[in-house]
Amino acid sequence: MRKWLGLTIGGLQQKILNLVLIFMLAMIGVFSAVSFYQSKKLSKTVKEARDEQQQAIETVSQDTMHQVINGTLVKTTALQAYIADDMFADLKSDVMTMQTLAQQLFSHKDTITPHPFSLPDASKNGQPTAQVLHEKGVDYKNSKYLGVAAHMSESMIAMYKSSGKLSNCFIGLADGTHICIDEQSANKYDKNGTLSDFPVRERPWYISAAEKKQLCFSGIEYDTYTRKLCVTCSAPVIVDGELYGVVGADIFLDAMDDYVKNAANSTGLLCVINNEGQVIFSSDGGSAFKVETAANASDLRKSANTELADFITKSLKERTDLTELTVNEKPYYAAGAPMETVGWTVVTLVDKQATEVPAQQMIDQYDEINRNAQDAFDESSAWSKTTTMIMIALLLILGSASALWVASKIVKPVETMTNDIIDGGKTGKLFEMKDIYKTNDEIEVLAQSFDDLTKKIVQYIKDITQITKEKERIGTELELARKIQADMLPNIYPAFPDRPEFDIYASMRPAKEVGGDFYDFYLIDKDHLGMVIADVSGKGVPAALFMMMSRILIKNYAMMGYSPAQVLEQTNNSICMNNKEDMFVTVWYGVLEISTGKITAANAGHEFPIIKKQGGKYELLQDKHGFVIGGMEGMKYAEYEIQLDSGEMLFLYTDGVPEATDGENKMYGTDRLLEAMNSKEHTDPLELLGSITDNVDQFVGEADRFDDMTMLAVTIK
Repeated sequence: MRKWLGLTIGGLQQKILNLVLIFMLAMIGVFSAVSFYQSKKLSKTVKEARDEQQQAIETVSQDTMHQVINGTLVKTTALQAYIADDMFADLKSDVMTMQTLAQQLFSHKDTITPHPFSLPDASKNGQPTAQVLHEKGVDYKNSKYLGVAAHMSESMIAMYKSSGKLSNCFIGLADGTHICIDEQSANKYDKNGTLSDFPVRERPWYISAAEKKQLCFSGIEYDTYTRKLCVTCSAPVIVDGELYGVVGADIFLDAMDDYVKNAANSTGLLCVINNEGQVIFSSDGGSAFKVETAANASDLRKSANTELADFITKSLKERTDLTELTVNEKPYYAAGAPMETVGWTVVTLVDKQATEVPAQQMIDQYDEINRNAQDAFDESSAWSKTTTMIMIALLLILGSASALWVASKIVKPVETMTNDIIDGGKTGKLFEMKDIYKTNDEIEVLAQSFDDLTKKIVQYIKDITQITKEKERIGTELELARKIQADMLPNIYPAFPDRPEFDIYASMRPAKEVGGDFYDFYLIDKDHLGMVIADVSGKGVPAALFMMMSRILIKNYAMMGYSPAQVLEQTNNSICMNNKEDMFVTVWYGVLEISTGKITAANAGHEFPIIKKQGGKYELLQDKHGFVIGGMEGMKYAEYEIQLDSGEMLFLYTDGVPEATDGENKMYGTDRLLEAMNSKEHTDPLELLGSITDNVDQFVGEADRFDDMTMLAVTIK
């Protein structure tokens, strides 16, 4: 606030002045309303008539355009679907013919003389030929199926030549061999002249037809040898319930793509959706209708845009009526029609805003006419408005002077109160009631409130000081508890420097000051090493106390010579005897026989261990889980064995590793854990655990940690 000509700007004087001015303006408004009544009434009548006419023009235009689009777009889309479907009808017919021929041949396979067959001949590149391919490790010369299937060679070559659409046709056999008809003989060999392996039974068209046991169309894939986009139609060859192979043919999508783009020139946006909800063709490169290969394409039936998802689902089943959709925040008219042969659908979209342009042009012209009329009316009323403004100015001057005189009588107690509060803020002096504040109105109530508030603040500061001291004491005790807990676990490495036969390392990082996870390892005798990793339900001090009790019980029973299963059974029974809080702990316990590398283990509801064999990768060992410790008395646990040889490693962990989450609430996951472990060669447990910890920290970033992270690894040297 500041003073100007005796007026406190921003203070009560200004606010009282504002109040009076507002009242005066309201009165002036009433006065002005009488003067302007006739002109406003006329202006309102003109405006209402203009708005009604404009709305009528807009409604009639939109209804007319909607009827035109509804009558043409639905029919056009159905015609486009019929034309597009015809391109795949011949492909389906050819594959069904090959399927019938193959089934007839294999139904008489025992009486048919094998037909000659040969590998690709690079010198015949550009000529349709029958070429034998095979998977890695498969001896095609000993195939019992090739001689039978080779009888189809001449028929498939003739089919290939007579069709102007097929890029190839083939039969993949269940023994890993393959007969292909195409003109790409040279492409079957690498730069060294070696025939490339062809994983027949791993191809999507083979797997799909074999599993579904019916004719199938694939999504968009890259052709193995030309790298062109194609769609494959395949069908299984089944005789007497036995699968002998899969016949199929590819069709390159160049012609289909040209058709879609040409059709879109007249209808707007046109796309083809397969039966998996994936965009196969599109005249639009936008994110909603982007064409991807089958492995990367998204299912539009599951789109976050529910309007689009419902429309795609319906159009795959039946012809749709004209539908309004919003795609990429833009409104469209849409229609869909299914393609009967392949089970796909053709979808056509027209920009709704583009259809509204003629109506908008009419409205704009009408607005221009009305603006000209309004300008003429405004000029005629300008003189009367000027006179009224002069009268209003005189009233405001008189009212402001009166308001300032009244405000000066009210503001003085408030100014004194304000100065006392500011002075108290600088000097620390407490606010006190004074006679000047006793005005028998709201000012006195406000002053009394400040006086009460001052007393309460003094008491509040005392309370906060005591609470802060107590919080610091608790923090000190929790830090001491964390150190005690860490010291109770093995933490000196190398743990057994006089035992070169193995190497072991473990780590635990609690989510709070103290944690519920724990690990342990100890020599039961000279040839047996006990290993434990566990995760207690809950966090903080209760979980830490339960952890210490569980650790002591497990170690005691282990040192008595019990087997892993017996150790878990005895520990479970002991905990269940007095577990009123219904806490539980998941435990993996194993005993390593150092001389042989054999591990005998039992699992009570804990995570699957991970093992790395010689020359292999880290893989999950999906062992049999028993019930958690503390869950139910009298539980039995199964044992199993793991054999570790030199250089092999066992890795144990708690769920705090795979369930670590980043800022977007995505979990780290077991797959990411295995990928990190296999990303490079780890020579010892210390290096492995350090690498995993860094990888998890990098994934989590600045996100909060909600679970303990504990790991243990042992390797045989």
